[in-house]
Amino acid sequence: MQDRICRKPVGIIDIGSNTVRLVVYDGIHRTPMALFNEKATCALGAGIESRGRLNPDGVPMAAASIERFVHLARAMNVERLDILATAACRDASDGRKFLKNIEKRTGVPVTLLSGEEEAIRAAYGVLCSIPDADGMVADLGGGSLELVTVTPDSKPDTGEFISLALGVLRLAENAGNSCGNKLRNLIRKRLAAVTFLEHGKGRHLYAVGGSWRALAQIIIEHMDYPLHVLDNFSLPYDTAREMVSLVTQQNKRALEKMGHVSKRRLPYLPLAAALLDILLEEIQPDALVFSVYGMREGQFFLNLPQKMQDGDPLLSAATEWARAAGRFPEHGRELLEWMAPLFPDEPKHLNRLRHAACLLGDIFWSEHPDYRAEQAFLKVLRLPFMGLNHTDRAALALAVYYRYSSSDALPAVKQAQELLDAKRLKRVRLIGAALRLGHSISGGAAGILAQTQLEKGKKNLVLAVPADDPVYYTELFGKKLDKLANELGCKGQVIQI
Repeated sequence: MQDRICRKPVGIIDIGSNTVRLVVYDGIHRTPMALFNEKATCALGAGIESRGRLNPDGVPMAAASIERFVHLARAMNVERLDILATAACRDASDGRKFLKNIEKRTGVPVTLLSGEEEAIRAAYGVLCSIPDADGMVADLGGGSLELVTVTPDSKPDTGEFISLALGVLRLAENAGNSCGNKLRNLIRKRLAAVTFLEHGKGRHLYAVGGSWRALAQIIIEHMDYPLHVLDNFSLPYDTAREMVSLVTQQNKRALEKMGHVSKRRLPYLPLAAALLDILLEEIQPDALVFSVYGMREGQFFLNLPQKMQDGDPLLSAATEWARAAGRFPEHGRELLEWMAPLFPDEPKHLNRLRHAACLLGDIFWSEHPDYRAEQAFLKVLRLPFMGLNHTDRAALALAVYYRYSSSDALPAVKQAQELLDAKRLKRVRLIGAALRLGHSISGGAAGILAQTQLEKGKKNLVLAVPADDPVYYTELFGKKLDKLANELGCKGQVIQI
């Protein structure tokens, strides 16, 4: 399957109720990679509950920011530029007039999304990252809250969705930045319009939006969680209720100490937390999952051809990186098949992760040898991979780390190990040792490894190599075979065939 159909950048401008943002992606391919990301906090939706109009202080800044973003996108030679407007422009009496002025100033058409269209794009954004997402997506913006059910087997367009006037700017205006009974009663009253909340029970609740990302950041800091990556940060129901409820009780000064959150976002955090707390109580999901992908990525995803939408986001990204940075990108598939005898009855999920490790195992060859293992580990741990929960992310980073080193001395490595049980940790060590041996035998060149064969016996790990071929001079890789065998609790043995 072709991983990329357009190498020119594509841009999306999102005119939200609180912020206006430009994201320029590096082309049309399965995983949206942001080349440029800039926002302006214009608060277009501030005061909309009482005035019914756009915030007059925010309109000039929003117009100027959008005009800047259009010029930047053109300077970046984008293939296409989508401008999308959401709740504030949808609900304000002067919203359409504002958008017509934007079109006149920029020469670019603006799409005003309905609440349902916004909800569906948010759901596609989550599915773009997590194709097997199952539960309910909740996308919180400045002006609205979108709820939509998702399953791996059906499209969001055919599911249940709704847009509610529960954005953080509206909550602040109605409740005066207080998380008391007035706010909670308002939230419950507006949630009463949702007839499908119970359909999320026992499934996942996917939290989308800047306020909830900031909330996740504070929870990660407060828990001293070992992996500081927001995407796919997941909490079981009881822990989620405890942590979210804790934030609702904090004042501004306490929140500032709990995490690195922008000053403009801080006043809305307790309100966003109170809303999420009530949603958790009403829906009773089995887990809360924070997603950094939402409406913009959903728009990006909908522009992909169906074949590309059906692709695996992790393997597509790993293939791209191997092509861009690896010496011999075709070697990944060989490694995957060559070490397969070490992993009998391997579940599809784990095979996928091993495949990604094989693709990524050589892209750090240009790093300084003294720091190669550490750099490989940290980059894989923090790269914007889609389709990885935190356990899988830690496992992938450790597998690539062990391809270069067997030491556990790095503090970050020890932190990542905390996310894995003993069986999983043993597996990633085995993958790393196999990658090291495979690259040592072949030098990364295609076709060499395929002439050898690994076989795990009761007492020995047997490596069969062609006889009388100088490429397979065992003195140069025998110790790495012993290392791999040691991971399996046996001895290494080379035979010639």
